[in-house]
Amino acid sequence: MNAALRRICLSLVCLVTFAHAAHATQWIEPTPEELKMTSAPEAPGATAIYLNREEITDDHLHYWRTYVRLKVLTEGGKDYANVEVGQYNSYDNGSYKIEDIAGRTIHPDGTIIPFTGKPYEKLIQKGRDYKYTAKVFTLPSVEVGSIIEYTYDMRYDDSTYFPARWIIQSDLFTRHAHYEWLPTSRELISKDEKGEVITSGISWSPILPKGVELTNVEIPSTRNEGPERRFELKIDNVPPLADEEYMPPIRSLGYRVAFYYTAYTSRDNFWKDGGKRWSKSRDHFIGPGSKVRAAVNELVQPGDTEDQKLRKIYAAVLKLENTVYTRQRSRSEEHADGLGEVKNTDDVWERKRGTDDQLAELFVAMARAAGFKAYVMGVTNRDKSLFLPSYLSLDQLNDDVAIVNVGGKDQFFDPGQPFCPFGDLAWKHTMTQGLRQTENGAEIATTPAASYKQSRTDRVAALALDDHGIATGTVTLTFLGSPALQWRQRYLLGDAESLNHEFENTLQQMMPGGMEIKVKAMQNVDDYEKPLIVNFDVKGAIASSAGKRVLVPADIFVSSAKPTFSHEKREQAVYFPYASTTLDLVRVTFPAGYTIESAPPSESIPYKYKDKATGHDMTSAAYELKTEQTPNSVLIRRTVLMGDILFTTDQYPGLYSFFSKFEARDHEPTVLKPAAQTASN
Repeated sequence: MNAALRRICLSLVCLVTFAHAAHATQWIEPTPEELKMTSAPEAPGATAIYLNREEITDDHLHYWRTYVRLKVLTEGGKDYANVEVGQYNSYDNGSYKIEDIAGRTIHPDGTIIPFTGKPYEKLIQKGRDYKYTAKVFTLPSVEVGSIIEYTYDMRYDDSTYFPARWIIQSDLFTRHAHYEWLPTSRELISKDEKGEVITSGISWSPILPKGVELTNVEIPSTRNEGPERRFELKIDNVPPLADEEYMPPIRSLGYRVAFYYTAYTSRDNFWKDGGKRWSKSRDHFIGPGSKVRAAVNELVQPGDTEDQKLRKIYAAVLKLENTVYTRQRSRSEEHADGLGEVKNTDDVWERKRGTDDQLAELFVAMARAAGFKAYVMGVTNRDKSLFLPSYLSLDQLNDDVAIVNVGGKDQFFDPGQPFCPFGDLAWKHTMTQGLRQTENGAEIATTPAASYKQSRTDRVAALALDDHGIATGTVTLTFLGSPALQWRQRYLLGDAESLNHEFENTLQQMMPGGMEIKVKAMQNVDDYEKPLIVNFDVKGAIASSAGKRVLVPADIFVSSAKPTFSHEKREQAVYFPYASTTLDLVRVTFPAGYTIESAPPSESIPYKYKDKATGHDMTSAAYELKTEQTPNSVLIRRTVLMGDILFTTDQYPGLYSFFSKFEARDHEPTVLKPAAQTASN
């Protein structure tokens, strides 16, 4: 979505500069129990725990102060001595600075080693037109049993305000935590793309354990102004976030409080009135303008069907450069080319490039120019988070998708995602919520789910086994839907050589160890309407001896696989990226003189649960294994269907049992024995 809507810049009606107030660090003296501690009964096996955490945000002084006391319990806990305190984009001027860093290390015998170093820049991520770095400092002389203690300020520009966001639950147990925010008492304004002004108040969305309350009180002003507000939270014994397989997006989990500036006091008013403003702003950018209309007149013919028109428009948009996968030009580069700010979809078409959201908006503009009713929908990327209607902020809308009414029915498109097939959505945009345009404004809506039939991976192996247990042959991987899209987008971020290497590494992780794997050919990498096919040549040992018998993995694609779920109990729901089908077809031809003693029997295993609404038994996943034998070969056909992506903790015991059963079957081998032994028997 447009950056101006994602990040509302709040500035003072009249700016006042407050003098910097230096603060003296107040350390907490450790107790004898804390010094002697070697483990934490509240968190068995923990590498470290937080003894104290504190965050104080003061809008009047424009700083966010962090204070931490942490007990190191194991060697792994020593990593917390390396403190990362902020990320910067080197191409931005930066809106905050890290100041007043202080720290110390306390050994179990009470010896104190103060921090006297300086922070340094650490490279986090680098791209063609950006480089993210972080401020990092390291506490001295940290050992198992040490207490590390540090504080720092993040100081913001005097004309900019950011509402507090308290992330209360982390990867470590926390004994005591304190959060405080002193928001400015001055009136704040925000400006959207058309310069319209909204007087902003403060609201918040809390997710807290039962019995923990956020306090919001008025306090006397010390600045000759009206009453000030203070938000405060004190909480003890906060458990760590669960670390489980296939969890929902971590940003959507855990105790937290998100504050935000808003002119609205109710959810309905925000999404109704704010939605109208959002939709109006999007229409201002979309148009369509004269250049888009002219382009559409050249693309489509009067005799084209609706489907033909949309396909031509979709293909034209996907041919444009998506700068999310290449690079965004700087203002100086655009200026050197005689180009100004991108103000509408005419500018996007003229440049023949744009961000993912700009391309989605261009597709909507072109569809409108072709006579369709077309709309933008801002959605939450469910790879990152989940949409919360109670959180009254447009910041939740990460990405744009397009909706076009065809024959009286809305169809969804994802032109901002390179290689996404016509009429499909990238998996991260399926079954998610957001705000969509309507004829009269906007409303909260949900994108459609994708069937397990749409995302499919076929893995086919034809192998010949020699007398030494060495298999030689070919493997073909075929990807459709979401798996194909993910691989193709990786290709955009690299090149053919790097993609080959990734494919070989991926297959290497599936197959028995030590096999030689080489990509032979790739097909349809650039053709998003066809399956992506990768052919490999493979060679290596796959068989093992057990006396005179030879054990051969029934399905070599899962021979090295670990259990999907490692625990019988679970705290969070299971959340798969997308519904899917996986089909394995493995034929192993064995040498003369051997015959099959046993092979895994054919079997079907369903996953069923009782629908609470109807009381009916429902099947949302299934496993099937079929075995076919000839005198000198065995063919294994294995199919796994996952029809749902979300399984609640109530459903988990059945899901765990389902995976445990079929994964046990996966590791049953085909057993060969010499033909002479068969004859003597």
